[in-house]
Amino acid sequence: MIGLLSRFLRTSNGLSSSLLYNEQTFYKAFMRDLSLCKDEAIIESPFITSNRIASLLPIFRKMRSRNIRIVVNTRHPSEHEQPYGDQAWAEIAQMQLIGIEVLFTGSHHRKLAIFDRQILWEGSLNILSQYDSCEIMRRIDSIKLAEHTLSFTKLTHYLK
Repeated sequence: MIGLLSRFLRTSNGLSSSLLYNEQTFYKAFMRDLSLCKDEAIIESPFITSNRIASLLPIFRKMRSRNIRIVVNTRHPSEHEQPYGDQAWAEIAQMQLIGIEVLFTGSHHRKLAIFDRQILWEGSLNILSQYDSCEIMRRIDSIKLAEHTLSFTKLTHYLK
């Protein structure tokens, strides 16, 4: 138990804040972070729907106009049942048209976002598809934990 506590204390160095959100409070805070992003936004969401992308595309376009790199890691649309596979393809095409990089790194189920390698969002909410479900997301302000998450998920291999 002491080893686990000391490991937690070492890992939490550099933690500026950690706050919890639910499906009702998440998107307002998430959109604020998107608007404050300066260099890079990485989003992992296994599912993509037209309704959710329609709400996010305006801010994605603004970000791209400021040359902010946006990387989306998602499941390959062929892994989805219809009509969700076709929806995912259509929304991926829209994202790629504005310069969003889309990765397919396997059938993961992670829900993460990392902004400027400092702000980390993690939890159960499918960021690019959530509609009507009870979820939880944690916002963590920590360069160390954001970098650790990128390394742990091996996303750093794709972010050159």
